[in-house]
Amino acid sequence: MATNCLTQTEVPNGHGAIRSDFQFLDLKAQFAGIRDEVLDAVTRVLDSQHFILGPEVQALEAEIAEYVGAKFAIGCASGSDALLLALMALEIGPKDEVITTPFTFGATAGSIARLGARPVFVDIDPVTFNIDENQIEAAITPRTRAIMPVHLFGLPAQMDAILRLARDGDIPVIEDAAQAIGALWKGQGIGSLGTFGCFSFFPSKNLGGAGDGGMVTTNDPELAQRLKLLRVHGTRKKYCYELLGVNSRLDALQAAILRVKLRHLGNWAEGRRRNAKQYEMLFREYGLADVVKLPTAPETSFHVYNQYSIEVEHRDELQRYLRERSIPTEIYYPTPLHLQPAFANLGHRPGDFPNAESACARVLALPIYPEITEEQQRAVVSVISDFFSHQVG
Repeated sequence: MATNCLTQTEVPNGHGAIRSDFQFLDLKAQFAGIRDEVLDAVTRVLDSQHFILGPEVQALEAEIAEYVGAKFAIGCASGSDALLLALMALEIGPKDEVITTPFTFGATAGSIARLGARPVFVDIDPVTFNIDENQIEAAITPRTRAIMPVHLFGLPAQMDAILRLARDGDIPVIEDAAQAIGALWKGQGIGSLGTFGCFSFFPSKNLGGAGDGGMVTTNDPELAQRLKLLRVHGTRKKYCYELLGVNSRLDALQAAILRVKLRHLGNWAEGRRRNAKQYEMLFREYGLADVVKLPTAPETSFHVYNQYSIEVEHRDELQRYLRERSIPTEIYYPTPLHLQPAFANLGHRPGDFPNAESACARVLALPIYPEITEEQQRAVVSVISDFFSHQVG
C-alpha cells in the first residue's frame, strides 16, 4: 500500500501522522497493483512496432463500446478532441449555437467556440452541479444545433429531461462524459444515451492513460464512419481527402495500457464509491453535516466520483489551512467559463449565472482515489473539523 516506508510529518492538534507526500491522486499506488500487466501490454506493442491506431486501438474501441453500452467507439487523441470531433461530425460552425454549462473544464465550451459556433450557457442545479435541465428549454433558439450536458465529477446529468427536449426539437445531444466513464443513468451507461458520448483518458481520470487520449461513442453507423474519417484528415484512401478533418489518432501504446486498466475499472469505481460513503460517515461523526455540504447522487444515478467536491464557506482559508497540514485538495473550478477572458466576446457579466458563480467560490475537492486509506480520510475530516471549530468558531 502507498502508506508504507515513506517520510511522515506530524500534523498539529492531535491529528496523528500524515505522510508529507500525501497526494491528491496517487497514481503510483494504482500502478503498483497492475505493473506487470501494463509492462506486458507495452512490450506487446513495442514488439509489434505498430504505434498509431491498428489492432490495439480497434480492440479498445470494441471493449469501450461494450462497457458503456454503445454500438460504436472511435478513439482519438484527447477528450478535448472527442468533443471537437463530435461537433465536426454534426457540421456545427459559425452562426450555430450549442447549449452547455459554464461550470466545467474549458474544453467543453472551447470546442464549440473553436468551430466558430456560440456556446450558450445555462446555469447549474446547485445540488448536483450539473446543468439545470429546467432552464434548457428557454435557451433553445432556431440556431440551436446541439445540447452538450456535462456529467460533472462523475455524476450523470438529468438525461430524461434533456433527451426529451432534444427529441422535441430534433436537436443532437453530445454527452461530455470526460469525468464519467462507468457512470449510469437509470442503469444505462453514460455515453450511450445521446447522439455522442465523449470521454477523456487523461491520467487523472478514473480510466487514465500514460498520456493523452480520448474516445467518442455513438449508436449511429453513419456518424461513426464520419468520425473515423475526421480523425485522420478526412481520408479513407491514402491522399484522398473526402472531408476537412484533423490529426487526432489514438496511440497503440495508450490503447494497450487502457485495455489493462479497463479490466480493473469496475473495482476502482466501487473503491471511490466506498470512499465517498466513508467521507459522509466521517463528516457526520465529526458533527459537520450542517457546516459542509456534501455531494449527493439521485437514486436514478450511479456516481463514479472522479472528484469528491464539498461546498463550504471560507473555502480559500480552509484550503490554506489544509495545505499547511499536508492535506492535498484541488478546486474544480475557481472561475466559471462565462467570466473567463477567453469567452469575453459572449458579453456575460457577474451575476448572469449565480449558481455556477456560487459553486466556484465554495467548492473544494478532497482526495478520493481508490487506494486512499481510512486513516487518511479521517485525517482530512479531522483537520476540517479543527478549522471550523477553532479558526472560524
